[in-house]
Amino acid sequence: MLKPPPARRVQGGVATSDVILSARVGDNAELFAQILALHVPVGSLVADVTFGLGAFWKKVPAGAYRVLASDIALKPEVRAPEGFALQSGVDCRALPHKDASLDALVLDPPYMEGLYRREVGHMAGSGSHAAFRRAYSHSAATEDGPRWHDAVVDLYARAGREAHRVLRPGGVLIVKCQDEVSANTQRLTHVELITGYESLGFYCKDLFVLVRANSPAISRLKTQVHARKNHSYFLVFAKRRARHASARSFV
Repeated sequence: MLKPPPARRVQGGVATSDVILSARVGDNAELFAQILALHVPVGSLVADVTFGLGAFWKKVPAGAYRVLASDIALKPEVRAPEGFALQSGVDCRALPHKDASLDALVLDPPYMEGLYRREVGHMAGSGSHAAFRRAYSHSAATEDGPRWHDAVVDLYARAGREAHRVLRPGGVLIVKCQDEVSANTQRLTHVELITGYESLGFYCKDLFVLVRANSPAISRLKTQVHARKNHSYFLVFAKRRARHASARSFV
C-alpha cells in the first residue's frame, strides 16, 4: 500500500489555508481582532485614542490587552470593557501619554471631509444619516486650519506625529481610513497616509481592505463620474524607517 505523501512544509510550518487574508467582506470588529492577533502581542499596552463607541473591540478576547481608551468627547452611554481605562476630553493630536510609553496605538478619526465644516448644519450626516455623524464625529464645527479633504489629512498628520512620539521603538500604529472624492477630485487617502507617515519614521508593515457587506445608497445622483467607495482600509505601521521608499518619481 502506498503511503500518503507527508504534509508540505512552508517556511518551517505546515501548509494550510487557515490564514488571515488582506481583504474581506464584513465588519470592523472581526477584522480588527485579526489584525491585533497578527501584529500586537497579547499583554501589550494599547492606546485607542479615538475610541468612539468601542465598536472595534467587540470581538477581541477579554483581558488580552491593557487598553487606554480615550476620545475627544465620549458619548455618555459608552462603557468600556472590563480592564479598560476610559478617559474623555483627550485629543488624538495632543496625547497625555509619555514619550515611547506605548506598545501600540489605534487611530480612527472621522475620515470624510463632509464631517469637517465651519458650521455644524453643513456637516454630512443630517436627517436619516444622523447616526452616522454621531458615530464618526463629535458633531462640532471645525474652527480653523485647512478645509475640505485637506482638513482630513491634517488631522491624520498631527495625530501621526503624536503617535510616533508616544510609541516605543518598533511599536505598532493601526490606522483606519477611506479614500474619497472631494471637489470632484479623486483623493487616495491611504496613499497620502502611507507616504506621509513614512516621512515621520514609520514603515507600512501591512494593509487590509474591508468591503461593505451592503451597497451604499446615493442621493441626488445626476451623472456618475467616479466609482462609489464601498471599501475602507486598515493600515498597520511600525515605528521604524522603511528600507524602501513608498514615494517614487518617474520623471
